[in-house]
Amino acid sequence: LENGLEMSKEEFSAAGGNQCLFHIDFMVGSDKMNIDGINEDETTEPIMRNGEWAFDI
Repeated sequence: LENGLEMSKEEFSAAGGNQCLFHIDFMVGSDKMNIDGINEDETTEPIMRNGEWAFDI
């Protein structure tokens, strides 16, 4: 959240900030999953191919 560290707790919450003490990540997908991103000009870019990132992260 941009400038989140400078915000009061109320401002942070009003901007959609999350103050939860717990965080859980989970992955979905499979080796058959392909994802493409769509650019503003409607061209597409591969994001994931066969469940793996399609670019170096």
